[in-house]
Amino acid sequence: MSDAELLSGFKTEETKERAYTAIIKKYQEKLYWHIRRMVVDHDDANDVLQNVFIRVWKGLANFREDSQLYTWLYRIATNESLTFIEQQKKRSSVSLSDVESGLSNKIKADEGFDGKKLEWKLQLAIQQLPEKQRAVFNLRYYEEMPYAEMSQVLETSEGSLKASYHHAVKKIEDYILNH
Repeated sequence: MSDAELLSGFKTEETKERAYTAIIKKYQEKLYWHIRRMVVDHDDANDVLQNVFIRVWKGLANFREDSQLYTWLYRIATNESLTFIEQQKKRSSVSLSDVESGLSNKIKADEGFDGKKLEWKLQLAIQQLPEKQRAVFNLRYYEEMPYAEMSQVLETSEGSLKASYHHAVKKIEDYILNH
């Protein structure tokens, strides 16, 4: 079903739950991986994803369709991920670098971790980025999202997104070459 059909179905009481379930099925995996790249841990990603779909359920009736449905969903997922990371920082009352090293340690604890493999170095490098740069990098690199759509998701100008992505790529290159 198209997004327009799903949204139309959500507006009708008889088909509301079916349409919502179809939206979840359509976007669940993509949103999960977007969130997982930000928060790293599988259980944390599932918790954040659950919060995303709760917010979607509550807000979908008021969705004005100014943007595409998936853009709106990614905005919610990104904001929920950033909120989760902020809450972790506050809860642990430690510095950001401690939280980031904790995320790096979660990556290193993975059964398949091999520090010599480029894919693992990339994941570790991404965790060194500031949260917003991490979001920009993930959306551009993994989701191949155009800057215009990313601008709607992150509510930032395309120019600053391009600069953020450029800086993120440079930091990742430096990390990979020096570690």
